[in-house]
Amino acid sequence: MPKSSMILALVFSATSAFAQQGNPGGHFVENWDLDGDGQVTLAEATERRGDVFVTFDADENGILTSEEHDLFDEARAQDMEQNGMGHGGGGRNPANGMLRDVTDADGDGNVTREEFMAAVPAWFEAMDRNGDGVVTTADFGRG
Repeated sequence: MPKSSMILALVFSATSAFAQQGNPGGHFVENWDLDGDGQVTLAEATERRGDVFVTFDADENGILTSEEHDLFDEARAQDMEQNGMGHGGGGRNPANGMLRDVTDADGDGNVTREEFMAAVPAWFEAMDRNGDGVVTTADFGRG
């Protein structure tokens, strides 16, 4: 699989984590857990988020322009539809931490790499429902 396709799959595994039947979050953990220990650390999430940014920064200038972010949003929305999430997913949807409203800290319509990465800790904390410092499939259960 080409690197860009692999990274796109990683991006969208985060959005489809709740669509997994029988093992909510399994696909997310499988793809974001870099050392294969069954849990995603903040460092692993940060590294993968950096990969996501690079994938969508088409002109490699360190900024997701409005147009680049539109493509990111469209691809993420399409994946969510394909995985049965529609516009739902609730407040714990890991994709919410990648929304432009969350990552565009200065509201100028562009998202710098610094803005995108600065959103990682809050995004990670929102996914870590039990507050143990790692994200596992247990963090994706109903409730």
